Amino acid sequence: MNHRQVTMVRIYLTEGEAQLDTLMRRLHDWEKASGVTVFRGISGFGESGEIHHSGLLDLSLNLPVVVEFFDTPEKVEAIVEHLNEFIKPGHIVTWDARVNIQ
Repeated sequence: MNHRQVTMVRIYLTEGEAQLDTLMRRLHDWEKASGVTVFRGISGFGESGEIHHSGLLDLSLNLPVVVEFFDTPEKVEAIVEHLNEFIKPGHIVTWDARVNIQ
């Protein structure tokens, strides 16, 4: 099986920060990322220690959101440099990975 080296990116947000739409437009329109997936968490907490969760009786609008994508290491490096301008420090995680190709 053939593989290609990529860099994975995971960005941690909360719905209440209202950054998701801006981030998605940036990744799609400006950065031309090859694909992005957004996961909505059911529970989580960050550096503040405040637990965000969704229960059966409430509809929390401040749940955790994870945005994930991968691309070539060079492209990801440039994208992350741009994202550092408006994503809080410590909220972008990257790691090396391999993707299977034909």
